[in-house]
Amino acid sequence: MKTHSNFLLGLIFLVSMNSCRENVDVAALQVYDGPTNTAINIHLIESDSAVMRLDIKAPKQLEFANGNMEFPEGIAIQFFEKDGSLGTTLRADKGYFIKSENLYKGVGDVQVKNLIKDQSLQTEEIFWNPNEKRIYTDKFVTVQERQTLFNGTGLEADQSFSTYKLMNVRDSRTLLPGEGI
Repeated sequence: MKTHSNFLLGLIFLVSMNSCRENVDVAALQVYDGPTNTAINIHLIESDSAVMRLDIKAPKQLEFANGNMEFPEGIAIQFFEKDGSLGTTLRADKGYFIKSENLYKGVGDVQVKNLIKDQSLQTEEIFWNPNEKRIYTDKFVTVQERQTLFNGTGLEADQSFSTYKLMNVRDSRTLLPGEGI
């Protein structure tokens, strides 16, 4: 009788332990791949010998475990000349930094302006490689040089956008008064 009651007691114990166990949602066990850090109103400055070279601003920065970053509310980059004067600006509706390639990517309404040469660029996607100090895209591009518009698909330029090569040029035309990008 004692063996039978021990068996019954053990069976009740096992049943009660299983009934307390919650069903586990498999989706909840997946590895989190979202941002690990969030920064608001970032402002990064790069200088050389106390002379500004680069200024990066973004309303929001998300950083991921792999070192990649996203700028979901836009990014603005200013490039300065050797004498410290502002030479070129780049802005995009959304930005990314791909750490493994040390590469920035701007998407949406992307605008690059060379203030010294009075030329501007408009496209939907651009890459900036800080190591090579160049910008490029394989998307449709409109370039305005003073009173002339050039359209093409693909562009390579130095990061100051002072020299560039426009690929697959479609057309060019003189601007009418009041026009521009």
